[in-house]
Amino acid sequence: MKKTWTTLFGLAAFAVTSLASAQDLKGDAQAGSGKVAMCIGCHSIPGYQASFPEVYKVPMISGQGAPYIAAALHAYQKGERLHPTMRGIADSLSDQDIADVAAFYAAQGPQGDQAPKAREPGEKVAPLLQKGACVSCHGDNFSKPIDPSYPKIAGQHADYLFAALKAYKASPGEYVGRSNGVMGGIAKQFSNAELKELAKYIGSLDGELRVVPQSRFR
Repeated sequence: MKKTWTTLFGLAAFAVTSLASAQDLKGDAQAGSGKVAMCIGCHSIPGYQASFPEVYKVPMISGQGAPYIAAALHAYQKGERLHPTMRGIADSLSDQDIADVAAFYAAQGPQGDQAPKAREPGEKVAPLLQKGACVSCHGDNFSKPIDPSYPKIAGQHADYLFAALKAYKASPGEYVGRSNGVMGGIAKQFSNAELKELAKYIGSLDGELRVVPQSRFR
């Protein structure tokens, strides 16, 4: 029994160490430019739309924060985010690959710390934003998240934002869905019609996200 507990303790310590090591990896944007062949077919085509499980524009990730991109890819690997295509891509990447790809896309955003100025949400959306406390996490004009592992969402495609918000409400066993205690609790407060209004407003804002076309020949 003593040997068994020693083994289990060693495995647990190894798992914690491995997780910390993955989070501490430094991404190389130049190296990442050679690792995005599976990404550019969707994320580097302006207006490109996903068709499963519903039609919406794939998210803009150029200019997104590197820690968020890395966190999202790890979530697909662990099954915390369900999407067959993204799970397959994420599973093919090492921790260093993920860090490099995240650095590559983050480097394509605007430089500087000045967030675009938000416009007033209006009487219909303002109470929804207050109810969800959206600014408290996603920051000034939804472009300066308080935690680097949270996404910039200002100016993101509204139809994608709507699909993402609904994914946090998905039931177990569905083809898509996102497991996140905070976002799940927030999204479930709203009807789908209200989520669509939030997505439309946030998507209409000026933001730092964009699509940067890439050559298919690498």
